[in-house]
Amino acid sequence: MFHFLSSLYRKYADRGMDNSGSFDSLHHPSEDDDDDEMVDIAGATLDFSNTDDDPPLSSGDYEESSSSRAAGMNGNGPGKLVDPLEDPLAGLGTYEDFNTIDWVREKSKDRDRHREITKKSRQSTAALLHSVSDAFSGWLLMLLVGLMSGALAGGIDIAAHWLTDLKEGICLVGFWFNHEHCCWTSNETTFQERDSCPQWQSWAELITGTSEGAFPYIVNYLMYMVWALLFALLAVTLVRAFAPYACGSGIPEIKTILSGFIIRGYLGKWTLIIKTITLVLAVSSGLSLGKEGPLVHVACCCANILCHLFTKYRKNEAKRREVLSAAAAVGVSVAFGAPIGGVLFSLEEVSYYFPLKTLWRSFFAALVAAFTLRSINPFGNSRLVLFYVEFHAPWHLVELAPFILLGIFGGLWGALFIRANIAWCRLRKTTRLGHYPVMEVLVVTALTGVLAYPNSYTRMSGAELIAELFNDCSLLDSSQLCGYKQANITTEAAVGNSLADRPAGEGLCTALWQLALALVFKMMITVITFGMKVPSGLFIPSMAVGAIAGRLLGVGMEQLAYYNHDSFIFKGWCSPGADCITPGLYAMVGAAACLGGVTRMTVSLVVIMFELTGGLEYIVPLMAATMTSKWVADALGREGIYEAHIRLNGYPFLEPKEEFDHSSLTVDVMRPRRSDPALAVLTQEGMTVGEVEALVESTHYSGFPVVVSQQSQRLVGFVLRRDLLISIDNARKRQEGVVSASQVVLTEHAPPQAADAPPHLRLRGILDLSPFTVSDHTPMDITVDIFRKLGLRQCLVTHNGRLLGIITKKDILKHMAHIANRDPDSILFN
Repeated sequence: MFHFLSSLYRKYADRGMDNSGSFDSLHHPSEDDDDDEMVDIAGATLDFSNTDDDPPLSSGDYEESSSSRAAGMNGNGPGKLVDPLEDPLAGLGTYEDFNTIDWVREKSKDRDRHREITKKSRQSTAALLHSVSDAFSGWLLMLLVGLMSGALAGGIDIAAHWLTDLKEGICLVGFWFNHEHCCWTSNETTFQERDSCPQWQSWAELITGTSEGAFPYIVNYLMYMVWALLFALLAVTLVRAFAPYACGSGIPEIKTILSGFIIRGYLGKWTLIIKTITLVLAVSSGLSLGKEGPLVHVACCCANILCHLFTKYRKNEAKRREVLSAAAAVGVSVAFGAPIGGVLFSLEEVSYYFPLKTLWRSFFAALVAAFTLRSINPFGNSRLVLFYVEFHAPWHLVELAPFILLGIFGGLWGALFIRANIAWCRLRKTTRLGHYPVMEVLVVTALTGVLAYPNSYTRMSGAELIAELFNDCSLLDSSQLCGYKQANITTEAAVGNSLADRPAGEGLCTALWQLALALVFKMMITVITFGMKVPSGLFIPSMAVGAIAGRLLGVGMEQLAYYNHDSFIFKGWCSPGADCITPGLYAMVGAAACLGGVTRMTVSLVVIMFELTGGLEYIVPLMAATMTSKWVADALGREGIYEAHIRLNGYPFLEPKEEFDHSSLTVDVMRPRRSDPALAVLTQEGMTVGEVEALVESTHYSGFPVVVSQQSQRLVGFVLRRDLLISIDNARKRQEGVVSASQVVLTEHAPPQAADAPPHLRLRGILDLSPFTVSDHTPMDITVDIFRKLGLRQCLVTHNGRLLGIITKKDILKHMAHIANRDPDSILFN
């Protein structure tokens, strides 16, 4: 890939231009681009000047073998960065918080490290063993990530199930048992009331001694509210006090981090601990949220922490992001019990750079995580998820029409939800509502509890609701959704068929009314719940909305087929007494459609749903509904929910799926503009340490171009602000005679100096002699493509070798926002 892009880059960057494209003077960007301000990140208002004690993504010492960009890219520059003081400096070659990594530099460092290990492996047995262990370290790391993530996911499932049941009652045998486990060994359960046993008592039974009547109902209602508010209060308090980054889904930030952005502490140990605890509390509180998105965040936290055990991943940001991509697959694998779907989710939805090696390791890690979760068996049903189902009746071609109708509903709901949720989150960020996160969480929890408790379908957890809706009714099923009348049909098709279509009974009619109310409730409450200051996933609420709509449509189709089996639509494939329509299948298709409309997932979503059901014959309905949902949602808005939240938070994320079709040139986007001050540059000789320090202190740029002189403006290279500060500070401490009057030398050979002059400070080792450059007339679509494919954070603009300006990822994002009639100032970082 890099060979292709370097040739593509040379094709446009080395093209000669006429003199009309040059500027008479150089300018430097305005102070409006200062990123040192307070912003709201993932719902946590933080000051960039504060540091975090958690393991940063950019930790790691500078390695003597770290290289600059490959000299072949532009045809100049040495193969390696030479240390200015002949000794490795801690922090050199690393990145500051809220900055983007240099992908090419990191990949070059890894290539140099690998070449060095390979070279030494031929010299001794110990070096050969080190080479083998280095090659195996990636697989060992994937094994550890899978084991740790699977164990945490199993613990979260067990704890959430227990606390959810604790809101309704307690087990007298042991308070740590949930309702199902408490009644497992009981011999006093009946078929009609299989969930009731003397060992499990509701709070009303425990307090009043009876469960019948209005007063016990009120007692249970109040205890449900008390527990829900307590869980929500603990969750939001722990998040605010110990780990502000633990709130929200985490997937928008994971996508941004995988694109190269650094958010220190976001994947740290405190975030992992608090997110794990508060995720259990938030799910158990009854809020309309799920644990699937946050499990991706938890898995990535595990991967980031475990990366510190291996030097190869601790000291290289690009290598670490390969591990994080695999961890995202692990998160979905343990959330849905879908290892293959998890790998495809990471590839399709969150990963920015996904080489073939990462694909294999993602698959291995997802397999280990799924095996670990299966060994724990958190649901006691030998399955990885609570709502695993198996359907037996085949679908018919005529049913594609209602399946596509569910796809249209999912697309409309997805687009509507994204607009409403972003509007609510923007209101939270720009008004006083955002100043009271604890009060907001408690109010939403109270509102959810008051409205949800009277309806059994909103009172149960999201996973239990989906399991109920996916259920394929049998004659022995006591669910209210299976409240059919017994049909008196004695046709040949009905003989021995316990799943034949039957007329709806009173229980089913009541259940449908309750489901209709639950649908309206879920659609509205999820809008204001997602994005609060507690861990909140969107997969389960979105699937619940679609599953309710699908079940309603499925029952309607079932009754239509039962009463009109002689009509031309059903005649020939749906005879009386046959099992023609499966309402649970419609619920599954609706769940996929709504989740696809919200997230814009396609292939990975179909595979996840297929792994949930284990039925190959249902792939076509899922594909039809998912693609219809995506087309309808894209027609109303191009962004999925995660991309919308990335834009809302101002993250520097270049969406790979978004096309740039504007005809502008690089000179139209670069800085400085004609009216701006001069561009801040360093000269390769002639500047003193004091002048360099003054330039650095007076600006907030992440790096500076180096030119031959202020007069010629011929480009020499690029030096990072962080490397410059670390080198000067180290030289003042460790090198005698370095003072503010010392000359800074960036040339290969130091110029002669006077006898009484202070010694030179040679900093050529930190100079990148092959920075990426484009000509001023390069089309912007090519420049955007170079930024996307190579992960650049800045690119210098030249004309016949003369420096004209600089273009950063932030400049590109602002330009794209301006073209799309959005606020360019919403882009906060580079």
